[in-house]
Amino acid sequence: MAATWSLADLYHAPADTTADLERARTEARSFAERFRGQVALHIRDAILAYEKLGDLTGRVGSYAGLSFSADSASPEIGKFYGDVQAKLSEIGTETLFFELELAQIPDDVLEAALAKDPELARYKPWLDTVRAFRPHQLAEDMERLLYEKELTAASAWSRFFDETIASLRYVVRDEMLTGPQALNLLQSPEAKLRADAAASLSATFATNVRSFAFIMNTLAKDKEIDDRWRHYPEATSLRHLSNQVEPEVVEALRTSVVSAYPQLSHRYYKLKARWLGIEKLNDWDRNAPLPKASDREISWDEARTTVLNAYGRFAPDMAIIAQRFFDRSWIDAEPRPGKSGGAFSHGTVPSVHPYILMNYLGKPRDVMTLAHELGHGVHQTLAARQGLLLAQTPLTLAETASVFGEMLTFRSLLESAPTARDRAILLAGKVEDMLNTVVRQIAFYEFELRFHAKRRLGELTPEEIGEIWLAVQRESLGPAFDFSPGYANWWCYIPHFVRTPFYVYAYAFGDCLVNSLYALYREAHPDFVTKYFAMLEAGGTKRHKELLAPFGLDASEPAFWNRGLSMIAGFIDDLERDSALLEGKS
Repeated sequence: MAATWSLADLYHAPADTTADLERARTEARSFAERFRGQVALHIRDAILAYEKLGDLTGRVGSYAGLSFSADSASPEIGKFYGDVQAKLSEIGTETLFFELELAQIPDDVLEAALAKDPELARYKPWLDTVRAFRPHQLAEDMERLLYEKELTAASAWSRFFDETIASLRYVVRDEMLTGPQALNLLQSPEAKLRADAAASLSATFATNVRSFAFIMNTLAKDKEIDDRWRHYPEATSLRHLSNQVEPEVVEALRTSVVSAYPQLSHRYYKLKARWLGIEKLNDWDRNAPLPKASDREISWDEARTTVLNAYGRFAPDMAIIAQRFFDRSWIDAEPRPGKSGGAFSHGTVPSVHPYILMNYLGKPRDVMTLAHELGHGVHQTLAARQGLLLAQTPLTLAETASVFGEMLTFRSLLESAPTARDRAILLAGKVEDMLNTVVRQIAFYEFELRFHAKRRLGELTPEEIGEIWLAVQRESLGPAFDFSPGYANWWCYIPHFVRTPFYVYAYAFGDCLVNSLYALYREAHPDFVTKYFAMLEAGGTKRHKELLAPFGLDASEPAFWNRGLSMIAGFIDDLERDSALLEGKS
């Protein structure tokens, strides 16, 4: 039986949040009375008070958000979540002035304050991040209006998406399934069952596609308006700025991956079609298991042991931190109706601890997902020592520990594989995971680029969105695939397009970064483990160039991305050499 979490370290019940919400409201008003118009004179005191208030509101917000993720189909929980969001928004309007005033402090005034106050100087990385948005700030009354309307704008549509996707059901062979259960059938060894599951998913998506298209169109237009008023030159500009990464670095990543499609995904899926004994793959065959691969269900206990042992071999301290998530019920892995699909590790606030949500179904990929989310959890635990404002890691680096955790687990399994065939099956599974992380996520990013560019010219019909989706899928997956007409709507269920536009390239960034890091680890780079832990503990106190410098890596160089991609290509080379081991009938 997979684990379920206890949120008691946050609150025991929704009613328990009432007192803290009222206290936060009072403290926010006191904060505004004390510091409005005076921030430049009391920078350190204001930051410390702001951070303390943020821990309190973050605790309440985390509890409401996690409760909603665990059961977004419940009207009571949905109301609780909505009410908390509204109250936190009201509290946030009281302190909205603070970061605006911080950004407007003259450079020389701030530099002088930092020079004579070591405690304040510790916050310089966060101050730099806040002040980076100065060219895009609006007048305070406009900022306040947009902030308050967020609940009925992007946040509302995101919630509507979550509730809608969680409520959908899919009938496969007379059985009513949730989204995660139906998607899991795409990994069935039975080709007809995969086809039936895909047909049900496509039919349900088609029935609801107008709603999802309206959500996408509305959010994209909302973003375009906001970007225009704030003078962001591109639809991606806000994401790059938030990620503290230069646009040219992301473009170098995108270009490198797209250029590598033929050597990576196109080549691999041609091999997979041969292994499955078919001329071309259907879209529902992308994650099909290989012939004669074990379909044994991996128990939750076995998955836990596998990941913890892999972590422990790398660094005992990493396994000790990860063990707490199991011992103290910080993981919710049980699949059930109404629960959010996918997986995440939510860092909550430094005064508590992270929580992990996933849907464990006993597949090898679920073990990798557990390793991935525990990597996030370890990272968030270590970074929490920096405090609320400095613990937050840019998305481009937030995926480092998670993907590294996957790699540790994979390498451990690979080394213990009993036969050459078992090793080849594991290697093929890892290549598929890497293609899903790098090629598929860059394809998602490409889809978003094209969708947002076209949306600026007018609203897109579901059919037009589907055309963009299919074009990108054909380019990224290659000529080894045939795509069914219903696959045109499969953009519908990807939550990142709704919740966090242009997030997805962070996965590819993290995977390529980890490939380079892991190569150094295998080469016995001096003090690697010590440097790695220091990187995780840094949280948001350093930028990617500073964090990678001790390893001799630089993401601004094309060689960095090519090195990461070459690891995937090397794995495919091995599979081509051992291809005969995997051939069989589907």
